[in-house]
Amino acid sequence: MVARQSIPFSAFTFGFLRLIRVQNLLIVVLTQFLARLFLVGTKTEIIDSFTDPTIWLLSLSTVCIAAAGYIINDYFDVKIDLINKPNRVVIGRYLKRRVAMGVHQALNIIGCLLGLYLSRWVFLLDVLSVSLLWFYSAQFKRQPLVGNIVISLLTALSFIVMAVYYRQNTEMLLIYALFSFGITLIREIIKDMQDIRGDARFGCRTLPIVWGLRRTKYLLYVLMGAFLISLFFIANSLHNFRLTFIFGLLLFPIAWLIYRLVMADTRRDFGYLSNLCKLIMLIGVVSMIWA
Repeated sequence: MVARQSIPFSAFTFGFLRLIRVQNLLIVVLTQFLARLFLVGTKTEIIDSFTDPTIWLLSLSTVCIAAAGYIINDYFDVKIDLINKPNRVVIGRYLKRRVAMGVHQALNIIGCLLGLYLSRWVFLLDVLSVSLLWFYSAQFKRQPLVGNIVISLLTALSFIVMAVYYRQNTEMLLIYALFSFGITLIREIIKDMQDIRGDARFGCRTLPIVWGLRRTKYLLYVLMGAFLISLFFIANSLHNFRLTFIFGLLLFPIAWLIYRLVMADTRRDFGYLSNLCKLIMLIGVVSMIWA
């Protein structure tokens, strides 16, 4: 009888970090800390803001729930991912399915308890996030546009939860929530275009499958236009010249995004566009330093 070969600890660790998208979680932490340092309160309180224990707890709560969301998403998508990205599948290779589900539940409980400790409103937003992440992974992501909107809302919640908890400079927090919602929505639709082959094989009805790539591109052009107009309109209504200037600078990478979208036709092209959206998001996050 041949003994089952155990997975090296280093491979297990690498696989788990890939599963929870540790690089994305670090961006979430960076986002919330920059928002606390430069958007909440005054810029003269930067040192006090950095040593504020509540932002550490709030960020840890957000990260736990986000990590749990990545796990449950991959749990439901193992078969699809074996087609779309076979080299990146973790569950079933480095981590047993029941272990993945146990870690998912533990992270959700920790995240919600931390939220309850901070505020009942933070707790309610955490519970909403957990619920949306479950239904997104199990059902919404296979439907046209609904799943894209849900995951974009969840991204925006990292700013909204800060507006709810701190109740300071809520206008600035909400405009960055709008920014994260808009660019995430665009990126999620592009990712569906990238994964159209595997999604179609397993009966998903994402927008590119239902509408086709050409019509989906037309929708993206409309969304990008509405996204930019909304940002400039709100920045102007706040009479914030620096914010208007920052969004003006973002026109350059967004214009390049539109140009490459017009030319995009292959999975590799859409993968490039997805990474470009992530870069635009990162630039937007860092811009909070000057907003």
